[in-house]
Amino acid sequence: MTRVLSVASECVPLIKTGGLADVAGALPGALAAQGVEMRTLVPGYRPVMQAVGRRRKVAEWDNLFGGFARVYRGALGDQVLYALDAPHLFDRDAGPYLDGHGRDWDDNAERFAALSSAAAMICAEGIEGWMPQVMHCHDWQSGWAPLYLRELGASDRVASLMTIHNIAFQGISPPEMISTLGLPHSEFTENGYEFYNNISALKAGLVYSDKLGTVSPTYASELMTEEFGMGLDGVLRARQEDLVGILNGIDEAIWTPPYKTPAGKAKHRAALRDEMGLPDWPGPVCVVVSRLTEQKGLDILLQALPALLDRGGQLVLLGSGNRELERAFLDYREAHPGVAVTIGYDEALARRMIAGGDAILVPSRFEPCGLTQLYGLRHGTLPLVALTGGLADTVINASPAGLAAGAATGLQFHPVTAQALAQSLMKLVKLYEDQTTWKKMMKNAMAAPVGWDQSAAAYAALYAEMVKAE
Repeated sequence: MTRVLSVASECVPLIKTGGLADVAGALPGALAAQGVEMRTLVPGYRPVMQAVGRRRKVAEWDNLFGGFARVYRGALGDQVLYALDAPHLFDRDAGPYLDGHGRDWDDNAERFAALSSAAAMICAEGIEGWMPQVMHCHDWQSGWAPLYLRELGASDRVASLMTIHNIAFQGISPPEMISTLGLPHSEFTENGYEFYNNISALKAGLVYSDKLGTVSPTYASELMTEEFGMGLDGVLRARQEDLVGILNGIDEAIWTPPYKTPAGKAKHRAALRDEMGLPDWPGPVCVVVSRLTEQKGLDILLQALPALLDRGGQLVLLGSGNRELERAFLDYREAHPGVAVTIGYDEALARRMIAGGDAILVPSRFEPCGLTQLYGLRHGTLPLVALTGGLADTVINASPAGLAAGAATGLQFHPVTAQALAQSLMKLVKLYEDQTTWKKMMKNAMAAPVGWDQSAAAYAALYAEMVKAE
């Protein structure tokens, strides 16, 4: 049985801001069936400590980046969870990364260096007599861990995997922080953790890990291009032999549709329209559950919407983010009876939307993997997605070949422009008019493999390959 310590800055059901939390929460249980013992280390934010409590202390340090720190053992389903209780760093109001004014916490560098350091020490020294063989780091918040592990002299016996969930976030700090973060000055070079005369936690993870991963095969390829690599494409090209793309999955037990066949969607569709106050129009009800950002392509959706609405389609949107986009969608709602908009996030509403919608729109400019299209597939809510990242890997396009083969599960569009999206929306409406084809696509979508089985097997094989001689 391979022993793996997973190091993540968020994890469902304890704390979540994005898809990383879903992955960190689901992987340990999925991997158990593959013969992998994964334990998870997360920061002891206030809601995490409220859930875990302080019943069983398993490690402590007198001074971890400015204060006393302890590790408490809890449970993540049937698997072991470790919470790093460092009140001076994590016991705060507001979110895990941003303060109450929506700004990065001033000491984020130290906060997540502490998480990385604790992970490295657990791997080097063991915890409760348990010695990890692989340290699986997620995103920049654990990017320092492979370097700390090397500095502790343990990288020759504990392997490290760095997974990129979103390369847009890189953990940048000024060079004056080198000593504060306990980093070796000799490694502040182009071949080390230096990044345009700053220090980068994510680059450190990419340079010092044994293997690199990301959350879809297409995103792995995209990351090695200037367009998507965000300054780190050269580092990734240099290590392309070590880079693996493994798709995320979803917990099918949690994301189970309240119907077994396409016919069962009808009452949920009607209920959604009633709840949102939408008229009984003939076209498809399209849903969006998303952060409202340009990365997610919501600005081009605004421009393309007439292609849907003028043909009897409707839009139900749930999300928050860019204030200008929020205002623009709210204005659209006031001006058009076929548009319903809710600003914020409501998990129960999101589920009702995905169950009741005919299609789910994901027009992202880049999308490492994406989960909402997987939720859509599971519910027979056909995804209309940009041809990028995991969206390209998980949706079978309703091209002439895809339709002729009876395999299509949704629609893809490229390039990511308002014109291309508008054309795809027009095609969506035409497909919806052909209910025989539409229902066949719904059946295909609901049968698509969106769970963790295949991906967990791929991770288990990767870990086994990485294990070093003990």
